[in-house]
Amino acid sequence: MDERPADPTGVAPGTLLVAAPGLLDPNFRRTVVYVIEHRPEGSLGVVLNRPSEVTVQDVLPTWAPLSSDPQAVFVGGPVEAETALCLAALRTGQTVDGVDGLVPVRGPVALVDLDGDPSSLAPRLRGLRVFAGYSGWDARQLAGEIERGDWIVVPALPDDVVAGHGPELWARVLRRQGMPVALLATFPDDVKLN
Repeated sequence: MDERPADPTGVAPGTLLVAAPGLLDPNFRRTVVYVIEHRPEGSLGVVLNRPSEVTVQDVLPTWAPLSSDPQAVFVGGPVEAETALCLAALRTGQTVDGVDGLVPVRGPVALVDLDGDPSSLAPRLRGLRVFAGYSGWDARQLAGEIERGDWIVVPALPDDVVAGHGPELWARVLRRQGMPVALLATFPDDVKLN
């Protein structure tokens, strides 16, 4: 059991960082980031709503049959774009315990070792997503961005990781938060055109 006190920002593995409407950095504008790791030394996550033009079949053909639609490699973030990370959602009743090739993140979501055998994991998974690169923050950097109002921290659903979401995931996640956060989903893409 984890003995560390809860982070005052609410960030933990398995939470989402939803870009606030005012966050205009092109790497993160209207993104939804799934937090994989959050420690005092720093945080790591992947952007869930940026599919690339590259397919999983093009770069990891043995994993393509398990990849969720759209079967694109998603842009996980601006850090180490040549690095591939993979998240999967397990089928109901399956656990990560004792399974080679899976590292638990939270609940039914796990990191997948892409050097492993996809056929041995296939019966356990209901879908997976491959990401090129990741999003990372040094110690206190993420907390500072949250304090500044750049990110909204909300719980994730396992489907957020594997469902076929593109840009509409940002508004969908905000809408399910209830009022007043749900109102941010209606924020115009360009306020000058409002």
